[in-house]
Amino acid sequence: MNVLITGGAGGIGRACLRRFRDSGANTWSFDRADNDEPGIQSVSIDLTDHTSFDAHLDSLASIDVAVLNAGICRPQLLDQTTQEDWRSTLEINLTAVFFHLQAIARRMKQQRSGTIVLTASTNSFDGEPGLIAYNASKAALLGILHTAANELGPYGIRVNAVCPGLIQTPLTAAAFENESIVKPYFAALPLGRGGQPEEVSNTIAFLASNQASYITGASIFVDGGQMASKFATWNDQNATFANGEWKLN
Repeated sequence: MNVLITGGAGGIGRACLRRFRDSGANTWSFDRADNDEPGIQSVSIDLTDHTSFDAHLDSLASIDVAVLNAGICRPQLLDQTTQEDWRSTLEINLTAVFFHLQAIARRMKQQRSGTIVLTASTNSFDGEPGLIAYNASKAALLGILHTAANELGPYGIRVNAVCPGLIQTPLTAAAFENESIVKPYFAALPLGRGGQPEEVSNTIAFLASNQASYITGASIFVDGGQMASKFATWNDQNATFANGEWKLN
């Protein structure tokens, strides 16, 4: 099995590559940064250069699984978001994903099989303040998801998405180290803690597997119950927050 993952040098992408590699797959990381882990073939590439991306795809014999995971986040309030903030966020998180999916789909249609997983977000559904460009890009991914699943299904190609909540990666390390941020944030999560990249990669691996053979067009939350909870689950009267996690007294 040949697996391609964009954003493979980051937290979730790196965990996905390890997961597929350890299951015996041939794995490729497409990212601006190198992934230097053994058993992973790393392609250093500007993911907004669609001609270069297409050329690198031609060097692969086939693609059985593609995880379109690359993304950026530039926090800014609505009235402080610049044209550059907006443009660069949508260019990576949305436009590049579309062109990557388009190029991959053309190849998968020829082989009449394949699985594509998009990394969306809980922010595809809510309006977390200070993230308008990011939220817009992740919400728009669901439009791509549903249309691609509809059009590619007849060719035996399944398209799904994962929607992670707050996951502990190098990009979120500062938040996880700040109790004033994570204590109230995790109080609203039924599981009372943040997620790990491996918990997202396990879901992606499931969606890519034959165990999910009748699943397409789906978006799966990997969020500790965040989107199922309207009110804070935890408080100092019934629980204790320590080591980044709420636990009942």
